[in-house]
Amino acid sequence: MVLLHVVFEHAAGYALFAVKEVEEIGMLLPQVVEASVLNVGKFSSVVNLSAFFPFKSAQTALENINAISEGVLHADLKLFLETNLPIGGKKKALLGVSDAKLGAALQEDLDLSIQTGGVVAEIIRGIRLHFHSLVKGLTAQAASKAQLGLGHSYSRAKVKFNVNRADNMIIQSIALLDQLDKDINTFSMRVREWYGYHFPELIKIVSDNSTYCKLAKLIGNRKELSEESLEALEEITMDSAKAQAILDASRSSMGMDISPIDLINIESFSNRVVSLSNYRQELQEYLRSKMGQVAPNLAALIGDVVGARLISHAGSLTNLAKYPASTVQILGAEKALFRYWGSPSLLGVRMAAVMAGQGWIGSGALKTRGNTPKYGLIFHSTFIGRAAAKNKGRISRYLANKCTIASRIDCFSEVPTSVFGDKLRGQVEERLSFYETGDAPRKNLDVMKEAVAEATEVAAEIKRKLVKKEKKKLKRAKKLKALAEAEGGEVEVEQPNGDSEAQENGVTPKKKKKKQLAEEDVTTNGVEATPAKKKKRKIDSVEAEPEVKEVEVEVEKKKKKKD
Repeated sequence: MVLLHVVFEHAAGYALFAVKEVEEIGMLLPQVVEASVLNVGKFSSVVNLSAFFPFKSAQTALENINAISEGVLHADLKLFLETNLPIGGKKKALLGVSDAKLGAALQEDLDLSIQTGGVVAEIIRGIRLHFHSLVKGLTAQAASKAQLGLGHSYSRAKVKFNVNRADNMIIQSIALLDQLDKDINTFSMRVREWYGYHFPELIKIVSDNSTYCKLAKLIGNRKELSEESLEALEEITMDSAKAQAILDASRSSMGMDISPIDLINIESFSNRVVSLSNYRQELQEYLRSKMGQVAPNLAALIGDVVGARLISHAGSLTNLAKYPASTVQILGAEKALFRYWGSPSLLGVRMAAVMAGQGWIGSGALKTRGNTPKYGLIFHSTFIGRAAAKNKGRISRYLANKCTIASRIDCFSEVPTSVFGDKLRGQVEERLSFYETGDAPRKNLDVMKEAVAEATEVAAEIKRKLVKKEKKKLKRAKKLKALAEAEGGEVEVEQPNGDSEAQENGVTPKKKKKKQLAEEDVTTNGVEATPAKKKKRKIDSVEAEPEVKEVEVEVEKKKKKKD
């Protein structure tokens, strides 16, 4: 006989429920269980709490929930099941689990029969609804607080977990850069079409979109263009011949006349397009700096933009580092691979990459009888464009291999340096020259030994600078703290009469600087002033004298009474 148990993961702890034995087989059908879920009485007749393992602390609960979310069997859950689940005996134990990944881990480690769908899903739904009623001593309010606290901790840990050194900023930047390229191109075409009614000859003279918008803003009405504007035209076009051609074309233009209000709108729109172009340049500089911080080797090897696109397409730098070279090679060419298979998966990409490497017919070419693509996003690299047609596939495979090495170094190195990226780029250059001239490239072992030696020196230098910087910060902080304490003590002791008058008038006196206090302590009319500390002691003694006298008077009075 098979006895079904269901494990339930709650914020308060692990719970193991036993489904009660029934004679009728229909009682275990999902439809029957679904009908009894909403009623606590009926549902308690179906399941019974077998064991409960509460979490000792919030940190333990967070560790367990992180393991469950990743499909990993935690030591607490393993011990709990080994202790309370009847594995041996005549009755075979069947364990119901909500997560299929966790079920696979349990089946592998504990050698259990696992069930995830069917009646188990309905039973877990009922347990989730009536959990506080099924576990003695647990109230609905306490269960809700535990869930809320664990939810906040889990979300906070996920947000803080950032091994990739803010590669999400790179993903957003490259996405915005691509969007800006599309928008600027669309808006520039609109300016060309709009201003072309008035000055159609300018379109043939100036091909660059940003320059055209700047000229449209500068020229305005072509009839007002004169020799005085020639210098301004040269500044924008950076070409005196082109500036003169614009001036000549404006005098014999076939364009229509345009009203001032239309010109104002065209100039305003041109100004917006120019500002977008300027912002795009700033964004590209920002992307270059971020790539230098997050993935310097990948940027040095394949370029900032292509490297950022690879990271964005993979989802993160860690995901890119986990991919094999065959996947990186065709990353971005999923449409060609899966034209007839729908949405691609990582396994499918890897299978197709292996098929492409072995010369088989690709999955997307099942009907077209074509080969799989040789490259994806790395096609935008300069190396593939420089290679001959027959060597493009070979150099793309070699470049993907080097990109994988660079991404793994960037992801898992403590101190980011571009030494390995420069060396890998040199290797790709040597391989290109080998394909063209036949000169044998250097061995990978020799190049990597040089790179490791240089990277060690660079990393040591960076660490030394960081330590020096930290020491300077600490020294500066100590000096400021000591200065603040010294100024505070001296100001409390020495308060001129003017300060008291200022306080009475509602004005707060300002603290004196250390130099001013030192100057006041210097001799006045040849007589040395008393140091601040000595003054404080004298003041204290002066203030203490009346109290001592009062005590002496009281002692004398007591003596007289005794006498």
